[in-house]
Amino acid sequence: MRIHSRASIAALLLLASVLPAQAQTAADLSGHWQGAVQVHGTEMPFEIDLAKRPDGQLDGTLSLAAQKIAFLPLTKVTLDGRSVYFHARSDQPFTAALSDDRQSMAGEFLIDGNSLQFALTRSGDAKPAPSATSARIAKELEGTWTATVAAQGVERHLVMTLENHADGTATGHVVNEDEGGLLLPVSIAQQGRHVTIETLPVASTFAATLNDDATELAGTITQGGASALVTFRRAK
Repeated sequence: MRIHSRASIAALLLLASVLPAQAQTAADLSGHWQGAVQVHGTEMPFEIDLAKRPDGQLDGTLSLAAQKIAFLPLTKVTLDGRSVYFHARSDQPFTAALSDDRQSMAGEFLIDGNSLQFALTRSGDAKPAPSATSARIAKELEGTWTATVAAQGVERHLVMTLENHADGTATGHVVNEDEGGLLLPVSIAQQGRHVTIETLPVASTFAATLNDDATELAGTITQGGASALVTFRRAK
């Protein structure tokens, strides 16, 4: 009888150790989050939208109305327990702790050596980013292109990738290698050798002409009231 009692207690202890582990579920960050960064005593509102891919990894975008930035891709989003990390630029990361109810997070935003406090609250489902697909482009326009842009004595190295897809659409993006890998999806419009490329999260336009041997795209980038001559060269 005593042996049976000890066996029953052991079984209950084993069951108790297993049940909490089965009941625990991983936090899901999917949704639309709204909040602000504290900048010198002033709040700068911003929003992020997070959604799970089929493989379980997170995609996200950041919107900052004050700077006319909309659906800027987050190039990294991770969740480790209650620790959240995300960035659009690797040199400007956000780190936060998720609340117990998983409906808010608070932490710090690092920029130019400064630590700024921020907080976000989940307010609904994630808002989808506008479509970044364009009509099919000429084969000679597909591929990787690089350019160096000098502004106010500072050089920026850009890498642009344009590609066609089996469904008859084309997509593209530009990466700024000197600004933490900032990635900007683009729309592409082509008429013969004349090409217009617009960055979507930050409104700018590159109007260019493809040369005869399809090795250079030369034209003007315009953003707001500023413009600059730029030549993209096909990467080898």
